[in-house]
Amino acid sequence: MSDSKPTCGDWKRALSPDQHRVLREHGTERPGSSPLNHEKRAGLYLCAGCGQPLYSSATKYESGSGWPSFWEALPGAIATSTDYKLAYPRTEVHCARCNGHLGHRFEDGPQPTGLRYCMNGVALTFAPRDTGET
Repeated sequence: MSDSKPTCGDWKRALSPDQHRVLREHGTERPGSSPLNHEKRAGLYLCAGCGQPLYSSATKYESGSGWPSFWEALPGAIATSTDYKLAYPRTEVHCARCNGHLGHRFEDGPQPTGLRYCMNGVALTFAPRDTGET
């Protein structure tokens, strides 16, 4: 995706149906369904909609929630809003570039931040760090 504002049709063509449901319609994937839950390599997690780097693998941890979880986002990578879809307000996390829905932030994470960014794996792609080995 370019930096210009994509149309609804652009998003539908660029994303898989599951990605579109989560990123553009604020859906949620089934817990435990993302292959990214098991990703252990060093690298970056990017927005599946626009490619914006969002999280470093250095901040990923196993939260037991069933979704890829991080204790810190990259600087300027995300934006938040309040989600009232359940009986209580939650902090919704969006990509700062394309405004794609990524997941939610909770205050029950590990130190040093005490935060848990609980992300839909389908809203992310993983770019392994090039180790330079040949």
